[in-house]
Amino acid sequence: MTGSQFDELGQVYEESSGMTFRQGLEFPTVLGHLGDIGSQDILDFGCGSGVYSRLLARRGARRIVGLDASEGMVDHCRRREEDEPLGVEYVAGTLPERLHGAFDTVLGVYVLPHAETYDALVAMCGTVAAALRPGGRFLTLPIHPDVHPDPDHYARYGFRLDVSAREDGAPVDFGFTVGEHSARFTARYWTAASLEGALRDAGFDAPRWRAHQVCETAEPGPADDFWARYLTTPHAAVLDARKA
Repeated sequence: MTGSQFDELGQVYEESSGMTFRQGLEFPTVLGHLGDIGSQDILDFGCGSGVYSRLLARRGARRIVGLDASEGMVDHCRRREEDEPLGVEYVAGTLPERLHGAFDTVLGVYVLPHAETYDALVAMCGTVAAALRPGGRFLTLPIHPDVHPDPDHYARYGFRLDVSAREDGAPVDFGFTVGEHSARFTARYWTAASLEGALRDAGFDAPRWRAHQVCETAEPGPADDFWARYLTTPHAAVLDARKA
């Protein structure tokens, strides 16, 4: 992914962490599937504004490194680290050789949709494989292959997503608003076969497709109809793969 779409979006991404959708469903889903991370070295791949890097550091991970292609995003992360030191290292650009084979787990939230071609998708997964130790784990959230076709289907959750076509590499127009700030960018749609194929081609076992989780203390609560529209047709898949 190129940094140009994201260099100026650090603050609005930061503010998006307070959205009801992220607090009530996305964060509980990711953290719940990661489980106990106390003895793990974790790479936050496509770390953006560093929200997950900081969450994982607070949850006691042994080592956290945030990697992002956007210099602007990484600058934002480093400023946050200066203001609130958590021991997180942030790296801009590509994965340096010193970090090859350095991690037990790689987390990649909404990063695979920024591969514009299948070869780029495989290369992205290959970077993750290079970062992992043998048997290491990759937990990632791409756009769900069965994402709802109505651009306004997810409006109640604070974002809009318009898939131009259900075919590999098709552009996806994604936008969200937080308070007075808005963000809009282009991502890419990938079929289930291509997501699984790219992981396999990069050296992973077949991924498991995990379910989303609503936090028991979420407002509105887990049983509220508010969540039903998303849980029936989520915009993001949750893939859990192991390096072979």
